[in-house]
Amino acid sequence: MAKDNKPAAKKKHWWNTIADAYRITKRSYVWLPWGMLGSAVLGLGIGFLLAFLTKQWLGWIILGGVLAGTLPLLLLVQLVKSASYRQLDGMTGAASAVLDSLGRGWDVKEEPVRFNARTQDMVFRAIGRPGVVLVTEGPKNRVRKLADDERKAIRRVAPHAPVHVIMVGHDTGQVTLAKLEKTIRHLPKAISNQEVAALSRRLEAINPNNLPIPKGIDPYNVRLNRRALRGK
Repeated sequence: MAKDNKPAAKKKHWWNTIADAYRITKRSYVWLPWGMLGSAVLGLGIGFLLAFLTKQWLGWIILGGVLAGTLPLLLLVQLVKSASYRQLDGMTGAASAVLDSLGRGWDVKEEPVRFNARTQDMVFRAIGRPGVVLVTEGPKNRVRKLADDERKAIRRVAPHAPVHVIMVGHDTGQVTLAKLEKTIRHLPKAISNQEVAALSRRLEAINPNNLPIPKGIDPYNVRLNRRALRGK
């Protein structure tokens, strides 16, 4: 029996994740190296200043060293998510990547629930404590009908379910990709966790989008690196 000579995938360590986050962020923020260097100097400066003021040199200098290592990482964590969103903005299926990062408590349907093959406009669906959240991609005047059709389909099987429509884009009244997750998390909670599960099962019966996604459009390949976003 022939042996499989394929090399085993290398295990990624925490420093590899930090390096990935650094590369992602630097593409959007070219000043990142100087910002991290400045934050490290700031951490050391705080330690030396407190040591000078209190005359307790050892403890405060050690603290300054800790701050010099921590502050650059905090800066990186704050910037990597916005950098990722900036690089995804405008890509087909980018909204799905943001929905995928919502995490626990959300039932996210990965493929579009409504899709226009000609214009490549899409509607994605997520279900959570606020109810049903429909996220559209495309110009407002085109995606409004897709969103309305999906809302009507939801009303037929769950007439009392709260439905929110968020349009992603740069037109007036739309939400940019960078603000999508924050907008969703600020929606008021309206149903319980048990109702979320029941609603998800009920909406699985809805499958109006029988059109195949054209070749070259694969929103499932657009995913954020969650570990990089958390700085782990």
